Amino acid sequence: MTETNTAPGPGAGGKGRMATFSFGAYVVAAVNNGRLFAVALSDGTIRLIDSETLDADSITVRAHDGAALSLCADIDKGAFLSGGDDGKLVRIAAAGTTEVLAEHKGRWIDHVAAHGGTGARVYATGKEAFVLGKKPGIPARQLSHPTSVGGLAINPKGRRLAVSHYNGVSLWWLGAEGAATRLEWKGSHLQVMWSPDGDYVLTAMQESSLHGWRLSDGEHMRMSGYMAKIRSMAFTKRGHYLATGGSERVICWPFTGGGPMGKAPTEFGGTAGAPVTAVAAHPFHDVMAAGFEDGTLQMGQPGAGGGAKLIMKPTGNGVTALVWNPDGDKLLAGTENGDVHVADFRPT
Repeated sequence: MTETNTAPGPGAGGKGRMATFSFGAYVVAAVNNGRLFAVALSDGTIRLIDSETLDADSITVRAHDGAALSLCADIDKGAFLSGGDDGKLVRIAAAGTTEVLAEHKGRWIDHVAAHGGTGARVYATGKEAFVLGKKPGIPARQLSHPTSVGGLAINPKGRRLAVSHYNGVSLWWLGAEGAATRLEWKGSHLQVMWSPDGDYVLTAMQESSLHGWRLSDGEHMRMSGYMAKIRSMAFTKRGHYLATGGSERVICWPFTGGGPMGKAPTEFGGTAGAPVTAVAAHPFHDVMAAGFEDGTLQMGQPGAGGGAKLIMKPTGNGVTALVWNPDGDKLLAGTENGDVHVADFRPT
């Protein structure tokens, strides 16, 4: 682990420390499950990093014959699910062993989602999403859509699935058969997410904007004005703000008092014109980390005056993935050249 001039994080004091791993391939995604970080790479490997022993080597898992395309925490502690362009859905255990749960030869598995509380596991390829059976031998439930799936998200209670696609989102009940409820809005809908209270469904669109629906009354929300495609968005811990990339500063939409309709967003952070490419919410505090296209890492509090702490100076390699550990004292940032930086905010 090397020393660096990182700013102190929540609950930490003094200089932080930074561990850097160089994997040599584009970081597609990064998630955590317990003390383990998992990093999916364009070379088809998944790298496992123990957040408690950052001086140790990572574990290399040969998960896919082509590129890894998607990654999420699995329903079991320390395990992960990954999808690849080899058509395989792979479960990675904490020890680094693998199991192929599904395979679609000649197709890509580019979206995966799981919910530990209910045991739901979902993946998507082309126009179809598949809900895995919770017991061996039970066939997967196939959910069809009018166009290719743009994103998957399971609601906080683990009971409903949102699937984004062209011209809207389909909502499915995971525990019951039946047709989907359609949330319609013209355009190409990509990443999809739920608000922490489960009342809002939001999508990042191809047209560098956000769209949302309030389920309680069907109200629409359109949030535009971004300079680039929004590749990352996250709610603060209590759900008061939605932080988004896609602009020179972190744009934070208020979700209190009826939601963002008719309200201006707040902003924080910023570098010399580089757009925000990744955001990640702290697990305990209403604090957001942000990664930029020039490699800068910052941290700030939405609605607190626009200031930000510097975590890492520009490296020239854009941040493609960002995730906190469960204790909120370590932050992992993956980059386009394969460098993975883990900022350790524990007092030295």
